[in-house]
Amino acid sequence: MKKRDDEQGWVGGNRLQLLENGEQFFPAVFAAIEAAEREVLIETFILFEDKVGLALHAVLLAAARRGIRVELTVDGFGSPELSEAFVCGLTEAGVRLHVFDPPPRLLSRRLRPFRRLHRKLVVVDGRIGFIGGINFSADHLSDYGPEAKQDYALRAEGPVVAQLHRAAQRLIAPAQTPTPLPPPPIGQAEALLATRDNHRHRDDIERFYRRALHAARHEVIIANAYFFPGYRLLKSLQRAARRGVRVHLILQGRPDIPWATWAARMVYHRLIRAGVCIHEYRERPLHGKVALVDEEWATVGSSNLDPLSLALNLEANLMVRDRAFNAALRARLLPLMREHCRRVELEQTPARRWWWPLGVGALAFHVLRHFPRWAARLPARAQGRRELGAGARTEQPAQAWQWRAGEQAPGPAGR
Repeated sequence: MKKRDDEQGWVGGNRLQLLENGEQFFPAVFAAIEAAEREVLIETFILFEDKVGLALHAVLLAAARRGIRVELTVDGFGSPELSEAFVCGLTEAGVRLHVFDPPPRLLSRRLRPFRRLHRKLVVVDGRIGFIGGINFSADHLSDYGPEAKQDYALRAEGPVVAQLHRAAQRLIAPAQTPTPLPPPPIGQAEALLATRDNHRHRDDIERFYRRALHAARHEVIIANAYFFPGYRLLKSLQRAARRGVRVHLILQGRPDIPWATWAARMVYHRLIRAGVCIHEYRERPLHGKVALVDEEWATVGSSNLDPLSLALNLEANLMVRDRAFNAALRARLLPLMREHCRRVELEQTPARRWWWPLGVGALAFHVLRHFPRWAARLPARAQGRRELGAGARTEQPAQAWQWRAGEQAPGPAGR
């Protein structure tokens, strides 16, 4: 992939830890915030005012009160129902709370609800970083019940954290983003932050996936919650399988958004015929966005493999080249695939069972084939950002919705 002039590229010397579900992710994040000495930067699509959101609220209040710079950015569509008490508690303690491009009450011609901040990033002191698919909500904990989500994140230390820091800082102050000094080497892993936006990085994450698939020699495992990729990525999966690579897809079998699984099943027939093995996870809703190729390449992040993530949302994935991390991820995914999934056989695909899905699937396939190119023509203005609290700057873009504590926007999708 051609390196953009504002990317830092692959960097070595990192220590990476895979975190599974909220039971591992939330304590690690809260401990890092409690130990912060200078700064905490957080981006999340969903922040709910449940036991997880209240626990985050408490550690951020404590950090701000001891003089730590705290910047919290939430998506206006994904986090619409924070109470006035919740917001005011943060801002009065000194937390700077940013709301990314809240949508209007009625769908506008600018299609604003379809360009969201879907990234999940945490950076503490420019030294420790977290990235993945886990939102700050209780449905990522097993005690939530049958609808608790299965998901993954990653804790990073080392030079790559400077890339996470730069990405988080640029979102809240694009004109005031100095290049941070990278932390010293602390491990062996090579890593790179890949982002997707609506300007210079429209297809970076997809291209990293395709490049890894083209280089695959014997194994690919992809676990992804919302799977409806474009034509080029589908072809890359098919070609890998046809040349003898074992390609396994772990997809939703108990969906939290039923139409997403219906869409994914429209391409099952095509993939299985090429030799791709599809496994539907049946234990609970799958929310992960992870993949590995052979022994050396892996990714963990926020990007689904569907049109919203690949062509519209702001996303962030960490690309990893490290045998130890790859082995750790594989050790988590293999039992998931073997013990908690149902393998889909060719005769079970819609195209073989009924004649009408064949036509619907063909139409859907050609729509998704061209969707990224069509989406690129949608209005791609700079999304607004509203900062709340005393002393907040007012020079926000004109398109920003003047969100006030207590107001509500349309409810989010569980992504």
